[in-house]
Amino acid sequence: MVKNKSNLKSPNKINSQCDLLQLDLWVNGELKNLQNENEREIIAIILKNLDDFVKFPKEAILMWEGCDRIDKYHKYPEELKTKLKAEGIESLDGRANGPAVVAYLFAKGERPQRYGSKNKWSIHHIYSGKFPYVNCNNTLHAKKDGLHFTQSAGLIAIHPVADQMCDEYPLFSWYLRSIAYKKFGYDPDEVFSKERHNKYSFVESSKCEVVYK
Repeated sequence: MVKNKSNLKSPNKINSQCDLLQLDLWVNGELKNLQNENEREIIAIILKNLDDFVKFPKEAILMWEGCDRIDKYHKYPEELKTKLKAEGIESLDGRANGPAVVAYLFAKGERPQRYGSKNKWSIHHIYSGKFPYVNCNNTLHAKKDGLHFTQSAGLIAIHPVADQMCDEYPLFSWYLRSIAYKKFGYDPDEVFSKERHNKYSFVESSKCEVVYK
């Protein structure tokens, strides 16, 4: 029997729909579901100071349509290489998550240096296939989807202290997803807006550049 390496199942998910106009009130309501006071306090502090722990890209760009993380190594098309180098991106990471990292940088995302190592902050997909929305059974797993794996609107650079929160707390994941919607109109699960969505999961009033397809 093949084990599920993604570990996507969770006994918990958010209990109420995100209120985009009153996110702080929504967060406070969700925090009440956590029994541990120290956990509640830590999450609240990080959310209150989110810019110190999470960096979003400046632009919504799908760098490489059709690319996903199923392959363990990626060879960049020559046309894409030329476009990336024209933007000053010389190091093209070909490892499994490499194109997502490059996409984040291409969209002018900041990736700070870590304090305790020579590495930089991790690049994380906020739609990880985990924590479906209220009354939903599934949520986008961006790594497996060629329309989303290199979509910068779904990527963040995250501080090591906050990194594990994305995989542990549904409210934290959905807070980040709500911010991505407010910034870019990115709504892969089609839960934030009843407006028509295009094939790239943006509401029609928003724009997304596609670099290579």
